[in-house]
Amino acid sequence: MKKKVMLSLLAAMMATYSQAQTPTEAYRPAFHFTPEKNWTNDPNGLLYYEGEYHLFYQYNPFGDTWGHMSWGHAISKDLIHWEHLPLAIPEFDNPDGKSQTMIFSGSAVIDYGNKSQICPPGTKDCMVAIYTGHVHAKGEELEQHQNLAYSTDKGRTWTQYAKNPVLTLGTPSFRDPNVFWYEPQKKWVMSVVKPDIHTAMFYESKDLKSWTKTGEFGKQGDVSKIWECPALMEVPIDNEPGKKKWVLYISSGHPVEGFVGMQYFVGNYDGKTFTLDKGSPKPAKAGWGNVIDYGKDYYAAIEFNNLPKSQMKPITLGWALNWTYAKELPTSPFRGGMTLPREVSLKRTPEGLILIQKPYLELAKLKRTALESIKSVSLAKEEKDLNKATGDRLEIKAELLPEQAREIGLKLYKSGDEETIIRYVNGKVQLDRRKSGQVDFNPSFASVEEAPAKLKNGVVKLHIIVDASLVEVYINDGEAVITDHVFPTKKDGKVSLYTKEGKGSFKNVTVEKLD
Repeated sequence: MKKKVMLSLLAAMMATYSQAQTPTEAYRPAFHFTPEKNWTNDPNGLLYYEGEYHLFYQYNPFGDTWGHMSWGHAISKDLIHWEHLPLAIPEFDNPDGKSQTMIFSGSAVIDYGNKSQICPPGTKDCMVAIYTGHVHAKGEELEQHQNLAYSTDKGRTWTQYAKNPVLTLGTPSFRDPNVFWYEPQKKWVMSVVKPDIHTAMFYESKDLKSWTKTGEFGKQGDVSKIWECPALMEVPIDNEPGKKKWVLYISSGHPVEGFVGMQYFVGNYDGKTFTLDKGSPKPAKAGWGNVIDYGKDYYAAIEFNNLPKSQMKPITLGWALNWTYAKELPTSPFRGGMTLPREVSLKRTPEGLILIQKPYLELAKLKRTALESIKSVSLAKEEKDLNKATGDRLEIKAELLPEQAREIGLKLYKSGDEETIIRYVNGKVQLDRRKSGQVDFNPSFASVEEAPAKLKNGVVKLHIIVDASLVEVYINDGEAVITDHVFPTKKDGKVSLYTKEGKGSFKNVTVEKLD
C-alpha cells in the first residue's frame, strides 16, 4: 500500500512538473511576431538590408514584466515568418559602479561604405543603432540621452560606440530617436521627443556622431498624455502619381476615457522642421489628434528604414498591447507582441488628406483554406451561423449594407455565452469584447472600441484578421483600423452574421483559414 501511495505521489509530482514545463500556448498568434518567452514592448530599429527585414524590440531577458530593457532581435524574409536571434544590445552597468543604462527605444540605419567610420576600417557597410540610454540608479531616473551601437555582421553582434552619448540635454526625459537618410540634403535626420512638454525636436547630422538641432513641432492634437516614439516619413498620395506629403506619427498614451493612443499629423518637411499642411484633416474631437488606430492594443508604431526602391509605400509595425493591462495579460511564456506590418498611404477626401493603412501584401502568400463564401444574403432581425467558419486563424472579408437595420455585424468566437462582436451602428464600426472570454484580469479590458465609418453607396467594407488572441479590423479599405486582443476560453467558436431591428444585407462574404 505504501508503495502505491508513493507511486501516486510521484506521478502527481511528475504531472505537476510536466505542466510547469509546458506553459499554455493557446493565445500565441501564428503570423504576428511574438518573442519566444518574456516581456516585449516597442518595436525598435526596423530595417531592411540584403534580403532581411530586421526587427529589434524592447525586451526583458529575465522575465515577463517590464524591466532590464534591452534590444531583442529577429529577422524575416517576408515580414510574416520570423527567425529569433540572440539578444542584440543588453542593458549595462555604468563605470561609476552605482547606475545602470537600459537600452530604450530607437532606430537603425545602414551607413553604406562605412562613410562615418563608426565601424572599424575595412567594413563594407555599417549597421548603426541609434537608441536612448536610460540611466537610472535605485529606482531613480537620472538621465536619458542618445547613443550609438554598431554591427559589422548584419546585426548578429553589436559593439557600443566609444564616445557615447552623441546627443544629450542632461535631462531625465528625452527619448526615442527616429533616424533616416534625407537624400535631398545628403544628411541624416533625427526626430526625438521631449515627452513631458509634448514636443518633437528635429536634428541633422552628416556622420551620425555630431547632431545639430534644426526645428521642433509640438503642442498639437492630443496633449493629455506624454508624447513618445516619433516617426517622420514621406508618404505617397493614392491616385496622385508622384505626389507625396510628410506624416509624423506620435504615440501618446492609450485610448482611456476617450483619448487616442497614436495620432498622426500630415504636413511638410523642408529639411529643417515639420509644419502642418493646410489640407490636413481636422481631428474628430477637440483635443484629439488624427487617430492611427481606434483599438486599445496598438502603440509605438514606426516605419522600416532602407526599404527596396520597388516598395513604394512605407511599411510600419506597432506594439500590440496596452500599458494599462499589459503586465496582467493571460499569456505564457511570452507577454507582448507586434501587429501585422502595414503599408501606409494618404487619400484625398473632402475633409483633407487622411491616412490609409492596409495589411502588408505578403499576408496574401500565406497558405489558406476556403471555409465560407456567400455572394449575398439578407437577414431581418435574425442571426445566421457560418457553420464551417471555425478556428482561430481567419481572414474575413464582408460588405455590410445596413438598409433598415439599426445594427448589423458579425460575431467571432461564438460559443455559448462567449462572443466577440464587430458591428456597424450609427455611423461607426464597433469592436465589442465585453463577452469575449477572459476579460476580468483587469477592470479596463472589457470594453467597446469604435471607429468612424461612412457608408459608401450604402455599404461599409470590413477586412478582419483573426490570429488566436489578436483581432485587426480594417474598415473601408483601410480608412480606419481597430486592433484589440481577445482571450476566448472555448475552442469551438463559430462566426455568425446578424442584424437587429430591421432588415440588412451582407455581400461578398468570404472566410478563409490561414495556416
